[in-house]
Amino acid sequence: MSDYSSQFLTVEVIQHTAVVTFNNPPAHTWTQQSLTDLRDLVLTLNEDKNIYALVLTGLGDKFFSAGADLNVFAEGCKKVAKEMSDIFGQAFETLSNFRGVSISAINGYAMGGGLEVALACDIRVVEEHAVMALPEASVGLLPCAGGTQNLAILVGEGWTKRMILCGERVDAVTALRIGLAEEVVAKGEGKLAAIGLAAKVAKQSPVAVSACKTLIQKNREIPLAQALPQERQAFIDLFDSEDQKEGVQAFLDKRKPVWKNK
Repeated sequence: MSDYSSQFLTVEVIQHTAVVTFNNPPAHTWTQQSLTDLRDLVLTLNEDKNIYALVLTGLGDKFFSAGADLNVFAEGCKKVAKEMSDIFGQAFETLSNFRGVSISAINGYAMGGGLEVALACDIRVVEEHAVMALPEASVGLLPCAGGTQNLAILVGEGWTKRMILCGERVDAVTALRIGLAEEVVAKGEGKLAAIGLAAKVAKQSPVAVSACKTLIQKNREIPLAQALPQERQAFIDLFDSEDQKEGVQAFLDKRKPVWKNK
């Protein structure tokens, strides 16, 4: 545990990786407080130059996260609906915009907002027993934390409609096949696999990684013709960084670079 931990989020820093474990048993459902904590945690880690990557997982081996607690919406209050949808959006959009690399280790059921937090991450590692779904329409709701948009970016319109409009659940093998997961591992190995990927991130210049991630995600909002000049300008801008100088010199010196994240 680190000083970054809160009531529902346990944080362990391993070298340059912050490992965030959802801790709201039994199903790690999201509350207004836990979502606020996640948003604030990511904003804080953005300022920690020692952190290059995030790993998100759930405590135990049954649930990654079951999403929102439906008891919150039992009275049908629109004010509550607005408050919850707002904080869901703030938390997961802040996660999506994390300057480093975010990796979800899906170690069990990822349902509704539990899948949406994984969709907000850059990479998804899925354990072989995991089940993923966006079942909101089955209770008269819809995915309001990026699900309708981020899922379509990853798997296309057809599978997005199968999962949201038909309520279809997806297992690990299917998730890998359709592009919802980047890797499938054995039960209990998701967290270690995700930390291993994060260790690879630490070998890259964090300044360059941040610039690359921003450019990769440009395709979500602007046409290719506008993104390509921005890509070239970002390349030039890296020459203002210490990491660029260190990376090139380390290669010429035939040694490992020592990144400063600036």
